[in-house]
Amino acid sequence: MYEFDGKLLLELKRRIVEDFTHSDWEELALLSNCNDLIDGHDRLKRSLYFGDEDYTGNVITVLKQMANRDPATLKIVGDYLDERYPDATATYVSAKPSERKITFAPTVFDIPDGNPEDDLIAVMMPFSAGFSPVYEAIKQGCSASGFRCLRADDIWEESTIMQDIFSLIYRAKSVVVDFSGKNPNVMYETGIAHTLGKVVIPITQNVSDIPSDMGHHRALCYLHNNEGLADLTNKLAAKLRSVRA
Repeated sequence: MYEFDGKLLLELKRRIVEDFTHSDWEELALLSNCNDLIDGHDRLKRSLYFGDEDYTGNVITVLKQMANRDPATLKIVGDYLDERYPDATATYVSAKPSERKITFAPTVFDIPDGNPEDDLIAVMMPFSAGFSPVYEAIKQGCSASGFRCLRADDIWEESTIMQDIFSLIYRAKSVVVDFSGKNPNVMYETGIAHTLGKVVIPITQNVSDIPSDMGHHRALCYLHNNEGLADLTNKLAAKLRSVRA
């Protein structure tokens, strides 16, 4: 059951006062089945029309009446606002913008300025020298499909490496993760990418290195030799073309 929430009511009031028009109230009255409360209020629409100072108080009164009748109407109001007037204070990041969204505020990371970049691929992999040829193969695959790619060690913008990693994942169109060796940092970064709604492309030298929770994702397996890395480049380029499409 949708419970009454005073903080939610005040947040809805703020957004309504900023954006609502007369026709919005008319539509909301029909959607919420609260015609009598909205149309029956002797000051609500009049104070909106004339810009009177009591409009804010009238909005609160009507929202309280709607919530007292059925707390679920606040969700109807919120859904209407989200559809008509997306909240400018919220940040939406998703690989599937048409689907439902979660709005959240990270406490460990800062949300970077700017929007995700359609030509950027983030690469999450162990930083050891033995993986340098693998990264070169990934860069070639990205270039062949019209993308550019970066690892966290390619940039140094923040005071902490994890903030750089979060910012890179946030900005990327897609994220390539190499699970070879079961690197715990790669596991953590994959969770961030999934939470941010990114398309994650797993690669690995050994399929058993992929966590069981990721077992349903098709991975690109490769051999760490010249032939295997050339094959990785080609397969990754083909996958990234489908992501772009």
